[in-house]
Amino acid sequence: MSAPRASVVLATHDRADRLAALLDGLRAQTADGFEVVVVDDASTDDTPRVLREEAARGDLELRTVRFEANRGPAAARNAGWRAARAPFVAFTDDDCVPSPGWLEAMLEAHAQQPAALVQGRTDPHPDELHADGPFSRTLRVHRAGPHFQTCNVAYPRALLERLGGFDEVTFTVPGGEDADLAWRALGDGVPVAFSQRAQVFHAVSRLGALGKLRVAWRWSETMRIYARYPRLRRDSLLYGVFWKGTHYLLARWLLSLLVGRRSRLLAAWLGWPYLSHLLADRWREDGGTPLHAPWYLLHDVVEMAAVLRGAVRYRVFVL
Repeated sequence: MSAPRASVVLATHDRADRLAALLDGLRAQTADGFEVVVVDDASTDDTPRVLREEAARGDLELRTVRFEANRGPAAARNAGWRAARAPFVAFTDDDCVPSPGWLEAMLEAHAQQPAALVQGRTDPHPDELHADGPFSRTLRVHRAGPHFQTCNVAYPRALLERLGGFDEVTFTVPGGEDADLAWRALGDGVPVAFSQRAQVFHAVSRLGALGKLRVAWRWSETMRIYARYPRLRRDSLLYGVFWKGTHYLLARWLLSLLVGRRSRLLAAWLGWPYLSHLLADRWREDGGTPLHAPWYLLHDVVEMAAVLRGAVRYRVFVL
């Protein structure tokens, strides 16, 4: 059997319904000569059954690896690319569906820059936009970096071997393992290619108010990568400090509360941009209403506290 041109590698855990849709998307690819390697990271749902049925169909070169204990996405992806046979490895996630021309565009970018890591465009799934709102989560990536999410990125296999793959010792839970790998590559002088045509559609997941707060709180571990890579801080943080623009506005508002008794004019100048953002802009961006403003405030406080918690833990100045 001849080696495939590309290997599509993904880790999955308890997303059997999403996984079936992803594999359908891979069947629809315009590219040929590729294999798919799925690493089941100890799923407890119908994932094993889905994978057996998908493999039995025979219309996709599909191979699977099974972990009996959950080891996290870094270890699962490492097992996937090491089991792969192609010289070019494209990663995606189990809550995504690639557009039909995704892999073909990835291969074209690779042919133009064989040594580069390749990143593609990511947008919310068009069939799920109705679910987008204050309590949902999706992903939009329209330019290269800075986090190089594995929902849509590819590496030459030789580069993965040189770098040792994902750092599965440090990153045992999700959060920053993909950015860490990419920034090690950049530090090694590897160029980056971005393809707008290599489009992946990301799920729009309804998390609920508490679920969205849980996601906000988990970002503490991600701060590790900002401690490791000073250039990432310079390239992606607002004013080299703030993880998000909303954190900058929130910090100003919190400061306005401290100076309010001394100078109302200064307090108004500091605090108004965040209040204006909550009352006039944020809810329009997220599909909410002005009544969501108190929840947005709570979310931003929780998220900024998580970032500060991680910053203290990893000794890096990020807010």
